[in-house]
Amino acid sequence: MKTYTYTEKKDTRSGFGAGLAELGRTNQNVVALCADLIGSLKMDKFIEENPERFFQIGIAEANMMGIAAGLTIGGKIPFTGTFANFSTGRVYDQIRQSIAYSGKNVKICASHAGLTLGEDGATHQILEDIGLMKMLPGMVVINPCDYNQTKAATIAIAEYEGPVYLRFGRPSVPVFTPADQKFEIGKAIKFTEGTDVTIVATGHLVWEALEASKALHEAGISAEVINIHTIKPLDDKAILDSVAKTGCIVTAEEHNHLGGLGESVARVLAQHRPTPQEFVATNDTFGESGTPAQLMDKYGLNSDAIQKAVKKVLKRK
Repeated sequence: MKTYTYTEKKDTRSGFGAGLAELGRTNQNVVALCADLIGSLKMDKFIEENPERFFQIGIAEANMMGIAAGLTIGGKIPFTGTFANFSTGRVYDQIRQSIAYSGKNVKICASHAGLTLGEDGATHQILEDIGLMKMLPGMVVINPCDYNQTKAATIAIAEYEGPVYLRFGRPSVPVFTPADQKFEIGKAIKFTEGTDVTIVATGHLVWEALEASKALHEAGISAEVINIHTIKPLDDKAILDSVAKTGCIVTAEEHNHLGGLGESVARVLAQHRPTPQEFVATNDTFGESGTPAQLMDKYGLNSDAIQKAVKKVLKRK
């Protein structure tokens, strides 16, 4: 069995900052907008090197989306930056009407997503954003798993023509994907081969899925782990090919089970290959204040929860 290790932990928002800084050097059409959260979004280096291509909008997120949509008309590629809660729920009307409806080339970059925002609590811990954004026609939804993949995704979306929602987080998490990777929108990555169960995970839950697969291997269970970094468009083929071999699946995400990755996978299975499925996700609830580790444990979003879901779904094969 192939195993993964890491030598350091870094926050995925810093991967975004590094990718944005690189784009500032290589693509003169890239501009950045922020809603008074430069440090939190790690946009400092881009601003230092390209002050004339940065717009500080202040705490006016709806304005930021409208300005970003307008900038695309002149050929610019705007990257907006604020917390995931303020990047989606607060500005949904502006995104729908001004960006998605007309297919504007805006990159909506959202940090501090999910429970791992931590101590700021439920008002900031959005667990509905993937559902909100994937329902918008033409909107690409990406949720990378570590620093390197977030940097690669940031660079890749500048080359894609159309609206994109890029979701990343606050805490330091293991860095386990290659620094020189090429990010391909809509293409899942198989991390481990398995024959008993498929585990598809996104974002911070990918590492937890890999940890679960090691423990399951020791228990005699062969798990295939797939990183679904792009939730829309979903890599249907990767999912269907895997479950054709394993016969059951567990989906894992730092998001509500309503509207997230799990429901997208369930749609594919219902249409093409009905398969037993278990969900590792929050269960129709808001979050609360606590450390990321405390919250992931309480809400069942870790390796232990994935192992339990695997053992449960195996009984349904």
